[in-house]
Amino acid sequence: MWCKIPWMTYYNAYICANYYNKMIYVTRKEHFNAAHKVWRAEWSDEKNTAVFGKCANKNWHGHNYDLYVTIKGEPNPETGFVADLKHLSKLIKSEIIEVLDHRNLNIDVPFMQGKMASTEILAIEIWKQLLPHIVELGCNLHSIKLYETENNFVEYFGD
Repeated sequence: MWCKIPWMTYYNAYICANYYNKMIYVTRKEHFNAAHKVWRAEWSDEKNTAVFGKCANKNWHGHNYDLYVTIKGEPNPETGFVADLKHLSKLIKSEIIEVLDHRNLNIDVPFMQGKMASTEILAIEIWKQLLPHIVELGCNLHSIKLYETENNFVEYFGD
């Protein structure tokens, strides 16, 4: 990679190329609220309660989720950005937050239909929704970290 800054000498261009040939990780945090129930229809109420505890509440329950989307790539030599964070934020909001916020994950969210509404599965499905759009930004999706509570979170790094 050659530095495109016109005032660079050959030696400085070498330093610039090495400077920009670095993998950088950038994380964007977003927030949403959603309800869900973790249960299996083919199981008895007793078994669901024994396995899933309060998460199997027949009347649902909710969480204030924190979503961390980490992308990776090399900084663009012209902007210094891996990706424009305004674009990343708009993407996460349109593809994920608007779909999940104040919704019932088991009923209202198309990409969760027919799936267990655990935080683990939700993180995987968020990854699937974001991946093609992140690639269009010219970088790679590194991880999805999803906090269900202050003490419980999952992290997914793809297949």
